[in-house]
Amino acid sequence: MDAEACYRAVQGRDGRFAGRFFLGVRTTNIYCRPGCPARLPRRENVVFFPSAAAAQAAGYRACLRCRPDAAPGSPAQAGTAATLSRALRLLEESGDPSGLAERLGVTDRHLRRLFARHLGASPAEVLRTRRLHLARQLLENSSLRIIDVAHAAGFHSLRRFNEAVRRGFGRTPSQLRAKPAADAGAELSLRLPFRPPLDFEALLAFFAARALPSIEEVRDGTWRRRLPEGWLEVRRGGPSHLEASMPAALAPRALEIAARIQRVFDLRADPGPILEHLGRDAVLKPFLRPGLRIPGAWDPFEMAVRAILGQQISVQRARAMAIELIEQFGGFPTPARLAGAELRGMPAVRANAIVQLARSARDGHVRLDGSRDLDAVSAALCKVPGIGDWTAQLVALRGLGEPDAFPASDLGLCRALGRTPSALLERAETWRPWRAYAAAAIWLS
Repeated sequence: MDAEACYRAVQGRDGRFAGRFFLGVRTTNIYCRPGCPARLPRRENVVFFPSAAAAQAAGYRACLRCRPDAAPGSPAQAGTAATLSRALRLLEESGDPSGLAERLGVTDRHLRRLFARHLGASPAEVLRTRRLHLARQLLENSSLRIIDVAHAAGFHSLRRFNEAVRRGFGRTPSQLRAKPAADAGAELSLRLPFRPPLDFEALLAFFAARALPSIEEVRDGTWRRRLPEGWLEVRRGGPSHLEASMPAALAPRALEIAARIQRVFDLRADPGPILEHLGRDAVLKPFLRPGLRIPGAWDPFEMAVRAILGQQISVQRARAMAIELIEQFGGFPTPARLAGAELRGMPAVRANAIVQLARSARDGHVRLDGSRDLDAVSAALCKVPGIGDWTAQLVALRGLGEPDAFPASDLGLCRALGRTPSALLERAETWRPWRAYAAAAIWLS
């Protein structure tokens, strides 16, 4: 990180660098993101950090004007399918740093070294910062009681929560509170930042064609997902963030839900370098549009089942079969329910593949939690009878957000580019490490 180049970006108040680095001001003990409207600090009073967690670990508190917690993820967090990227996703979805290295198949020392090198903080410090910024959003955008906000942010002691907020923001929770406390049925909202542009409308159209009644729907520019506690809604909130609203009962899962929404809409991506790289291919260039993202999935196992249903048939027929499955089980079934089920309304080969997948997922032979890389996930899935490379690559691409996954035998891709699967796979070598975005560009067009 070139400190002088960073300071020039700060001088220019260039908000495009938000999330790429953070600046701490020694005289005020506050950290900001590039583009902050506050008075420009002197160069000798500024120190730079690769992440918000590193700034907080160094004793700086977040600026209340530029909201550094609302900056998109750094390039290290939004990069290709590396150990660090998977670790951050697991950390957010589980909310627990213990056992993280073991789940990823690396040593704890190696994982801590990765976090220190790229983020300047340990996994526990990164999670603590995420929780603290989540608490700030809940205090400002919901009417939850302060004790409920503390629990939702992972604090078991109100005293420790008060101390952490005061240390992190220089304010008490009551001073950050924007809405008065209300009943437990109130709604809460979260801002989910991304690096613009984002072709949100193209993603909504893609999801609308595949939405399952009573589970997902797209209506009036809003993506909706039904959860046991009620409907989760995601809409465009501004040029650089989406807004999610949900029942207050989901507050304890807010960090996990935010991570899932990031996967569904691929909010961790930096579209600039991806489009620049893919745009060098004259064949692919006509399909590319600004704001390209991978259309993700809410649940990887659900995506895997739907991928099996969609083998060699149209989107409409696959959707109809998924609806029959939902009607049979009264909702989308878990691996435990499917492991011993007798499925109807589909070919026997597909039914057997789904049951075998469910058993493999239940027993841990297939892990769809994002802890394994593309090759490991693909190999494990292909061991399940009835699952081939197309299905495995599609699950990795949409269910796990693997940026280099590529279902070369996809009929739509082959027809769009006028190539056989083998010829398409060969052509796609030049698209690495973002082959998944090439596939998404063609599907979304």
